[in-house]
Amino acid sequence: MSTGKICIGVLALQGAFREHRRMLERCGVETVEIRKPEELDQVQGLVIPGGESTTIGKLMVEWGLMEKIKARAAQGMAIYGTCAGMIMLAKEIIGSDQPRLGLMDIKVQRNAFGRQRESFEAEMDVPELGDIPLRAVFIRAPYIEEAGPGVQALAKVHGKIVIARQGKFLATAFHPELTNDERVHRYFINMVAG
Repeated sequence: MSTGKICIGVLALQGAFREHRRMLERCGVETVEIRKPEELDQVQGLVIPGGESTTIGKLMVEWGLMEKIKARAAQGMAIYGTCAGMIMLAKEIIGSDQPRLGLMDIKVQRNAFGRQRESFEAEMDVPELGDIPLRAVFIRAPYIEEAGPGVQALAKVHGKIVIARQGKFLATAFHPELTNDERVHRYFINMVAG
């Protein structure tokens, strides 16, 4: 990692990790694919992409990533989870005891808006990202059923929280890496830099 340049890891076990890397690199940061615990030592931030949360959780445990990510989080590493990544960050997953990081004080509902065929796009106001509405792609998306007092809800769709931040942790129920809007990734980069 070059000095002074931000390097963000993208968990590359499953899901749209290449799209996240492309988006981050467009925003001017270095990226590295994370598959082994020691690879986390070279990054200041981590993106956990969408995919199948139970599979991601099992692989994280199997490959020794779960404890390493928790340790790096305790040292102040920023983490951003999209869709399944949001589920991985949650303390509580309704109706599931699957492995998860449990770093955010949120309770999530998996596949909350329906199955694959119920996928949809929505425009929403996110004051933290400016005045222009954010177009969001929801694919078998979760939502946040409950958020603890330390959690900031940044946006809702159909009355449900779909973007939340708690300190150095950011979670979205949707996939900003599948659009051309860089604002969510830039927001996360600022969290990493801050």
